[in-house]
Amino acid sequence: MSPDPDRPGNSPAPRFVREVDVRFHDLDAMGHAHHTLPLIYLEEARAAYWREVAGRDTLDDIDYVMAEVTVRFHGRIEYPSRLQVGVRVSRIGTKSFEMEFEIRSSDGERKASGRTVQVMYDYAAGTAKAIPPALRSRIEAYEGEALSS
Repeated sequence: MSPDPDRPGNSPAPRFVREVDVRFHDLDAMGHAHHTLPLIYLEEARAAYWREVAGRDTLDDIDYVMAEVTVRFHGRIEYPSRLQVGVRVSRIGTKSFEMEFEIRSSDGERKASGRTVQVMYDYAAGTAKAIPPALRSRIEAYEGEALSS
C-alpha cells in the first residue's frame, strides 16, 4: 500500500475493492449517474467489507450508524460501466471509526472519493457503544497498521 499524492494525506490505496455496475436507472436527466449514487455504490462496498473483514455476516450484525459523509466528485459516472469501489478503515477511535473510499472507472479514472464516520451503536439500548477489542484487532490486522487515534 504505497501513498498516492492524489489521496487526502497521501493515504494508501484501499486494499478492499468491489465492482459495482452502473445501472440504466441510475442516470439523471444529464445522462450520467445522479449525484446521490456514489453513496449507494459505497454502501455496497462498505457492507461487503463489514461482512468479509469485520466478520459481521447478517443484517443484525450491523452495529454502527452513519455520523458523517463527505463526497468529492472527480468525473462523470456514465452508463454502461463497471466501477471499482475501494474502501479502507483509516482511523479507529473509542466509539467511532473512519473510512476512506474512492470510486474508479474500469480504466482507473477516479470518479468520486471521500470519507465516512461511523459510530458503533447498540440498537437495543439506543446508545453509542465502544468498539470491541476483537473487532479493532481484526480490522487493524486486515489493514496492516495500527489505526487507533
